[in-house]
Amino acid sequence: MFGLQQIKHFFNTTLWQELPAGSHVLWRGVMQSLRVVYIVIRELMTGELNLRAMSLVFTTLISLVPLIAVAFSVLKAFGIHNQIEPALLGLLAPLGERGVDITANIIGFVENVKVGVLGSVGVAMLFYTIIALVKKVENAFNFVWRVKRPRTLARRFTDYLSVIMIGPVLVFTGLAVAATALNADIVQQLQGIEPFGTLIIWVGKVVPYLMIIVAFTFLYTFIPNTKVQIKTALIGATVAGVLWVMLGTVFASFVVSSSNYTAIYSSFAILFFFMIWLYLAWFILLVGSQVAFYIQHPKLVQVGGHHEALSPRMQEQEGLKLMTVIAQQFQQEKPALTVMDLERETGLTADNIMVLVDGLEQGGFLLEVEGSTPAYVPARDTANMAVDQVLACLRTAGESGIVDMATPVTPELASVLDKLTVAQKAALADLSLRDLSLGKSQNG
Repeated sequence: MFGLQQIKHFFNTTLWQELPAGSHVLWRGVMQSLRVVYIVIRELMTGELNLRAMSLVFTTLISLVPLIAVAFSVLKAFGIHNQIEPALLGLLAPLGERGVDITANIIGFVENVKVGVLGSVGVAMLFYTIIALVKKVENAFNFVWRVKRPRTLARRFTDYLSVIMIGPVLVFTGLAVAATALNADIVQQLQGIEPFGTLIIWVGKVVPYLMIIVAFTFLYTFIPNTKVQIKTALIGATVAGVLWVMLGTVFASFVVSSSNYTAIYSSFAILFFFMIWLYLAWFILLVGSQVAFYIQHPKLVQVGGHHEALSPRMQEQEGLKLMTVIAQQFQQEKPALTVMDLERETGLTADNIMVLVDGLEQGGFLLEVEGSTPAYVPARDTANMAVDQVLACLRTAGESGIVDMATPVTPELASVLDKLTVAQKAALADLSLRDLSLGKSQNG
């Protein structure tokens, strides 16, 4: 029987040890899953995801009706607008009868929105509230994926419109197709024949949850400003889908037994429960995204999810290696490398890569290539990039604002530092990044 000390030792030491080479693949999968679960729970205890989820609740309350109104207008052109009400009822099912009331109120608000009488300013505000919601969601997902830079203004315009216009069409078309298929004559006839009848009933219950997982997968793949693998997005979406069902069941029981809250809050009880469920929904989404992030970055899992800062020596060494890898890729006329590619090529974690990339970009040595996923190429001809200059850039990265606050050095110390600088320049004279990437040393 395990004692408390054995359990602590397992989670603090044994769980993070390298598994023997002959370990079964299933055991490796179990240990990796335990590591991810442990790290995610620890991340949740910091409260950061909790704050993000709460902030999204407020933005959702403001943007919900305009978002559904625009989606309703788009879906109406495709003849599938009638699917909005059943979808809302499904999403708000844990609220019980209150979910029906909220759905009716939202649909009533949407039907009262007359775009024609809003005027240009009103329509602009309508779209602004929707874009503000999508931007807030992107910021939350970028935080989970440790992406420092949001989309550019041009990409926001095109990508956000895609989410607003195309996303609802795909989701509700899927719902409509599923509903039509289940109500087809041949399916109705098969319901009277066993085991097809039981199987069809089971499929009818599972399809809504499968659609939730598909929708979550789409969000995890599309929203973060980085490349998310479909496989990892699907795993994260499946985890989020399971949590959605479990928490939905628990919350439904809470609502049923909440007569005391109704007595206290009166008519505000509906809004109270709605806001709690909105919070839980966003929290579930962010947790699933966090799972997908760690599955896609196993190196971070190996170090327990901690950001291991590079020492000054390692920053120079790994930064120069990073520049060499990018230069080699560029000189061979191959596609620019993304952060995921650089993780694979250098063995560094995504966090450390972004620290190095930011410093090299600010120093004018790297350039980000615009695209669906940020990628990096040398900012100029590598033959004109002195290795000494690259090292100086890596050494001084992040000094802006700090040097100005420092006290002047003594003449003796300045002399020593100058000698080191002169010695490095002499040792690396005329050695360019191109030479280094081609395998040439100073003596070569």
